[in-house]
Amino acid sequence: MSDPVLTLQDAALSLDGNAGRVDILHGISLTVNRGETLGLIGPSGSGKSSLLMLMGGLEQATGGTITALGQDLTRLDEDTLARFRRDNMGVVFQSFHLIPTMTALENVATPLELAGHRDAFARAEAELEAVGLSHRAGHYPAQLSGGEQQRVALARASAPRPQILLADEPTGNLDEANGAAIIDLLFGLRDRHGATLVLVTHSHELSRRCDRVIRLRDGRIAENTSREAAE
Repeated sequence: MSDPVLTLQDAALSLDGNAGRVDILHGISLTVNRGETLGLIGPSGSGKSSLLMLMGGLEQATGGTITALGQDLTRLDEDTLARFRRDNMGVVFQSFHLIPTMTALENVATPLELAGHRDAFARAEAELEAVGLSHRAGHYPAQLSGGEQQRVALARASAPRPQILLADEPTGNLDEANGAAIIDLLFGLRDRHGATLVLVTHSHELSRRCDRVIRLRDGRIAENTSREAAE
């Protein structure tokens, strides 16, 4: 029986640029169920990352509705959206977005502290151990390799045990070996916490591991294929 976690109904996104208004997404209708892994694929400029940003409330839709865990994100103000993301979502970007003046442990613990978790550092240590970086907890981002920085970013996203995990090209800045390791860790963290995972990727290997794949073209859904149907 389906258990919707994310529902988009006729979602649209238009942004104002130097050349005028640009329509990026057109009438996207889509449901993501609890525990599902959904891959977003398509050529550059097709709207993959923009769609992920709408799902996370990081961009405001200019049309339609976006519901996450029963909350209509299009009706929430910025402060309420920020609290909702903090309590329910983890986000991993292609660029790691670590705080350079904080150690790996502090980077992971800070969101937990802001959310009021008294065991923030204990949970941060456990998450760093889960991604194989407990021995680098005291190092700063500049002292870590790209693969290690992405592991810290994964630990930071998963430490609050979010119900929804969003990842935008999580292997995009990594070599093949590190990319494969991050893929395994990403799915392992998803399994540990039972999160719903939505990810943008150009990686065929990564998309093949998803329960369902959405292919975008020119800001519209061109294909919606489950892994069972593909097999």
